[in-house]
Amino acid sequence: MSLTIKKAFPILGLSIFSSMVGLGIIAPLLPIYAKNLGATGVWVGVIFAGYAISRTVILPFVGKLSDRRGRKLVIAVGLFIFALTSFAYVLADNLASLLVIRLLQGVAAGLVQPIAQAYIGDIAPEGEEGKWMGLFNATFLVGWGCGPLMGGILTDYFGMDSAFYVMGVLNVLAFLGVALFLPDTIHKKREAVAGASFKDIASSNLSRGLFSFQIGDAAHRGIVQTFIPVFGGLTIGLSTSLIGTILSVLVLGAGLIQIFSGRLADRFNRRVIVILGSLGILISMLLIPFSVGFWTLMVFLAIAIIGDATALPSASALVIEEGRKFGMGMAMAMFNMGMGVGLSVGPILAGLAADLMGIESAFYFTAILMLVCTIAFGRFTRRQPGVNV
Repeated sequence: MSLTIKKAFPILGLSIFSSMVGLGIIAPLLPIYAKNLGATGVWVGVIFAGYAISRTVILPFVGKLSDRRGRKLVIAVGLFIFALTSFAYVLADNLASLLVIRLLQGVAAGLVQPIAQAYIGDIAPEGEEGKWMGLFNATFLVGWGCGPLMGGILTDYFGMDSAFYVMGVLNVLAFLGVALFLPDTIHKKREAVAGASFKDIASSNLSRGLFSFQIGDAAHRGIVQTFIPVFGGLTIGLSTSLIGTILSVLVLGAGLIQIFSGRLADRFNRRVIVILGSLGILISMLLIPFSVGFWTLMVFLAIAIIGDATALPSASALVIEEGRKFGMGMAMAMFNMGMGVGLSVGPILAGLAADLMGIESAFYFTAILMLVCTIAFGRFTRRQPGVNV
């Protein structure tokens, strides 16, 4: 089993890395692009949320499909759609077309990330779930982290369209890597749990707790991606390159942290690790409005990144345990639906708060939501088997 994952992980990891570099390129650009097209704070939130909404809607069907038919085809189709929509950004000349592109990218995301996670869950050896999910998350985040810096530099020197073209090329390379070189996974375990329904996994308290955690965690990430470029640019006066640098450095740091925090998830109480990491995110959101420049914003955001990177491998390892009971595709779909809810609701409500009470209110709203979700996770996972390892 370990030999299999050692052979397959580099292929999947490099492909996901390439795709995430491409998607990360537009992180500091999209809010500004939307603002240039006349978007209000709520419209910026809707455009970002559209990605999450379409992603969430497709997840139950995609998870079940991959449990029955295999992971490779689903991932490859998603990467191909990513490539097409990347080039389509160049053609967007109004808010409606921008929203349609984001909706299509959300569909692609539903086909790629959770199914890639399920692929890792299929072949991760028992007792090493945290290690391999930490490595996968690190690959994902390092790719994403390289993107904003690249996007900021490309925009400053060559214009915004150049960033979209580079994003498209990187997603084409990711598609080719999966289509040509990634073996599919065929497991008796997958066949045994293929009959499990979404209702079955939704009735599990552990899955409900993980779903709650993902709502808060994803909302925090979506709000940071949506409003830090606006807060940094308009309130603090940072350039696009500096905003891209902040996002890149912090996300790269999160990727590196998960290489080590994944191993912690295999040795210590995963439930406690998730709760402590969540509290770090909450504290960070309360501090961000007090930022006065590049370094204070960097430090306050770093607290959230450390918390997120500490909690996520433990949460992901717990999802693998659920996947072995209900189907890996279904378990990852449930987990990622929490992400979809957070990414959908978070930016819209934070955008509304920003329009009514100022940009700082977006981060206070995030802190309150993170507190509610952390309490829900703690209550659902009390006395649950598998959370203390």
